[in-house]
Amino acid sequence: MLLAQISDLHIKPPGALAYRRVDTAASLARTIARLNALTPRPDAVLMTGDLVDQGSVEEYRHLKTLLDTLEIPYWLLIGNHDAREPLREVFADRPELREGGAFIQYAVDLGPLRVIALDSMQPGQSAGTLCAERLAWLAQQLDAARGKPAIVALHHPPFDCGIGHMDAIRLDDSAAQAFETLVARHPNVERVLCGHVHRPMFVRFGGTIAAAVPAPAHQVTLDLAPDAPSTFTLEPPAFALHRYDAQGGIVTHHGYVDTFDGPYPFHEPSGELIA
Repeated sequence: MLLAQISDLHIKPPGALAYRRVDTAASLARTIARLNALTPRPDAVLMTGDLVDQGSVEEYRHLKTLLDTLEIPYWLLIGNHDAREPLREVFADRPELREGGAFIQYAVDLGPLRVIALDSMQPGQSAGTLCAERLAWLAQQLDAARGKPAIVALHHPPFDCGIGHMDAIRLDDSAAQAFETLVARHPNVERVLCGHVHRPMFVRFGGTIAAAVPAPAHQVTLDLAPDAPSTFTLEPPAFALHRYDAQGGIVTHHGYVDTFDGPYPFHEPSGELIA
């Protein structure tokens, strides 16, 4: 089972640039082309929020047009830049987006994996939370998935990463603690996957591993100074590939959207290592 993860697409209306500089639509188009060309091709693509930049119907329509070229089944999560009803309106053909009542959250079997998609968005706020209703739903889903390898995915990281301006808008402490307690009760949770910070990150969490992924376009600047400014860089865009098998569990790779020189052989045709 091969699950691709992309996050923080930040699609604008056609022709508009994010922060007057970043062509997020062109970046997503290149990412889709790269995913379509992978061998072996991923079985599914999980998109962990901030699908668009301002939560407008126009942006979601642009996003849908771009995603129509993706030749792999995909699943959408919501982030702080998103809006629930415009997303549901444009993606009316996706019944899972209505399964969570007031929230966009659902559970789906992807091959041998049970993927639980959580809604951590607070309208009008950059930081995330999980209210009592969402935590209760998560508890039910985790109980139902006992004995099956599971992934829990949400937009906001439930941990500090050291980038101060992003830690200020992560999942709030009380929600993160309750979330970790629930995860710790379920050793079948293979990963907690998130986005939001536009960087690859890994941390022990609730007896498993929580991981974040880079973005298809701009990345948050890697500056761990306590007073680091809120800035972004145009580092190479990237995505994650989570490979699962029953013996080894999940192994996560990060791939780059753009291509580079190579591949070149390590060995001579005779089998000797090239000196």
